[in-house]
Parts: sequence; structure tokens; C-alpha cells
Amino acid sequence: MEHWSDAMKTNQPTTPPLHHSNTPFDAIVLGGGPAGSTAAAALAMKGRRVALLEKEKFPRYHIGESLMPFCWYPLERIGVLEKVKASAFPKKYAVQFVRMSGEVSQPFYFFQHYDHPSSQTWQVVRSEFDLMLLDNAREKGAEVREETAARELIVEDGAVVGVRANAKDGRPLEFRAPMTIDATGRDSLSQMRFDWRVRDPKLNKIAIWTYYRSAKRDPGLDEGSTTVAYVPEKGWFWYIPLPDDIVSVGVVAERDYLYKDTRDLAAIFAREVEKNFWIKDHLAPGKPCETFRVTGEFTYRSRHCARAGLVLAGDAFAFLDPVFSSGVFLALKSGVMAADAVDRALASGDYGAAQFEGYGRELCNGIEAMRRLVYAFYDEKFSFKGLIMKHPGVRGRLTDCLIGDLFGDFDALFAAVADFAGVPAPLAHGKPLVREPCASST
Repeated sequence: MEHWSDAMKTNQPTTPPLHHSNTPFDAIVLGGGPAGSTAAAALAMKGRRVALLEKEKFPRYHIGESLMPFCWYPLERIGVLEKVKASAFPKKYAVQFVRMSGEVSQPFYFFQHYDHPSSQTWQVVRSEFDLMLLDNAREKGAEVREETAARELIVEDGAVVGVRANAKDGRPLEFRAPMTIDATGRDSLSQMRFDWRVRDPKLNKIAIWTYYRSAKRDPGLDEGSTTVAYVPEKGWFWYIPLPDDIVSVGVVAERDYLYKDTRDLAAIFAREVEKNFWIKDHLAPGKPCETFRVTGEFTYRSRHCARAGLVLAGDAFAFLDPVFSSGVFLALKSGVMAADAVDRALASGDYGAAQFEGYGRELCNGIEAMRRLVYAFYDEKFSFKGLIMKHPGVRGRLTDCLIGDLFGDFDALFAAVADFAGVPAPLAHGKPLVREPCASST
């Protein structure tokens, strides 16, 4: 039986019968964003036979443009770092915080804390960056099938054994493999299929954003910095310099606060710009060059990170409020972690959920460090300046969080943070579903 891509070159009917892929895969990766492309590349580099199914045709638009410094490590791991270095993406050396008055904090320069090439990172155009990662997965040996939408996980005897999908023309396809990695982003096929999504009610924010041309940039090393600028009700703007004289700028706050007067996105954005002098000043010489966009329900975690035959990675597993730009880093990091866990399962021939307990524990521990810092950020009594003045010894661990070095002991940092803000207990969910329910084929 021929590949569906080969069949489309012939005069086949537009909707031929359901058929099976004739390629024996070790793993199927669902989603071609940073988590999926990274997982696929890492597995292919280990000699595994990987199919990556992506519903869209790249390049495609995506928000989330600021990379944490520790993105350097997974990018190096999958062999794409040199391409990122050679890109036109602005270099990012720091993150800075701005009061509503316009007073700017001392920037957190990453190189002052961590003497390593990763201390210089990037502000990326996601359409270009994600295409770079997807092409890298192809180059490393993964079989990438764009415009192929996964629509249903195949579950037999409690284990995921493959996926049913549709080609661009609606043609039904079926892929089988002992392991599937769900990296389908916030749509999370697995979370929806198994009703696993658990939202964080205390981080129920929305974001409204657009892009400006010719807005002001700070001089020198600060030209590519991420700026977090405060507005009332613990809301904030992001200000991210991009190539071609473009700036990504958006406001994040509680839904009720942003929608209190109107639901007109441009009017809400303009109202909030007036509340921060730095943002108003920096946008003044610029002009909006794209439409306004909105999204919400930032923070959630899956009830489980895995079950027999299935692992979740990136936004398909969890997403945090974007204030510290952790999204792409956690996608890249979980991508390589999932690939390593799947490779171990393939080597052992054991695809049970218990194989992924270590994966879930390590990933959740890293997410918890960032989650605690996000909670502190939104606490009315918390300030970075106050924390560092009272506890100067924790500045290093605080900067570790800001650069993405999340997989360590942060007890001392958050004991100090507790002097200013409520520190949440770790979430109990996120572990693999070790005791799968009995299930018939679906």
C-alpha cells in the first residue's frame, strides 16, 4: 500500500477508503510546535522511526515570542542552535520591570548571574522559529506530515496504540505505534478526549495584544530586553522587540477588569496604555500595524501527564501565565524529556504509564517553581525590590527562575517570598495514570 502523499500525486479519488500507514513507526508525535518538533527530532536522532502529524501548513502565526536563556540547551540538543544564532532575531540580554510611573527596575542581566553563552537569548518571530524547528525535525529523520489533523486517539485494552487523522482533503488516515506523544498545544487532544484539563482559578487572566512599527527601543544592551510594565489591578504589559522595526505589545489582566467598560479590544488597549508612562512614551512614535487579538484561560495542567502508550508534552500538558515567558522553554524542555522517556520505554518494551513517573515528577517540579513565582507576582504585597532588599541572598535563585533553571531546590527562595506573598502548595495532579481503566477499542 502506498503512502497517502504518493497517492495524491496520482489520479486517486479525493476521499479514498480508510487505510493504514505502511510505515512501521516507533512513535507518533501529534503537533509540530516547539514541543512536538523537539520531541520528534530528539527521538529521530536516537534512531527511532517517528511520524509527526501537524494539522496546519507552516509557517503559521503564533504568539509567545520571548525565549528564556535556558532554551539554549534543548536547542543545542536537537542540533538547531546554530541556525537560531544565524537568524535576524533580536538578541535578548535581560528582563526589566517598570512601575506605572515609568520608573524602571535594575534590569536582570542574565550574564551577571550565569557566565555561559546561553545568557544571551532571543526574541523570535514564532512563524519563522517554529518552521525552523519543524524543518529540523525533518532533517533529523522524522517523517513530517503537515495538514494532517489528528482527530482521535486509538485506545485498546487501556493503552493508546495510535491515532486516527484526516489529510488535507479529508482523507481518513490511521497511524499505529507503541508510543504517542501528544504535543497538540492548548487544544490538547488528550485533555479533551479524557477530560483531564484542570484550570487554575486564581490565574484566570486574559491578554489583548497587537504589533507596532517604529515604536521606541531602549539603547545598548537593553534594546532587545523583555519589559514587563505594570498597570492597575496587578495587570501588566509585555513589550518585546522583534525584527524589522516591529514590537509585540500586549496587556494581561483579569477578564472583569479589562472588560469593565467595553469589549472593544482597541479601546481597552488604548485605555490601559494611558496608565503606564513608559508604555505610553515608547509607543508614541509608533503605529499599530496589525489587528488586535485576545486570548484567555492561561493557566491549566492536565490531570495526568501520561497513560499506557501516551505522553503529554508542552502546552498539551500544562501552561502557565506568560508573565515570565516560560511557555516556549517548557515546551522545548518537555519535548526532550518526553523523547528520552519514550526512548527508554521503547528500549524496555514496556509502554505502561509507570514508565513515565519520573518524567511527570521532574516536569511538575520545574513547573511548580515557576508557578509559585507567578503567584507571587500577582500578590498585591509582593515586589522584587522588597524581596531583594530584605533577602539579598535569594537574588541568585530568583534569577535562576527568570532564566529557566527551574529544576532544583527553591525552598529558600520561596520561604523568603512568603514574607511578602502567599506561596501555593504544589498541585497534586499531573502524575501518570498508572491504573488505566479497562476500555474497549475506540
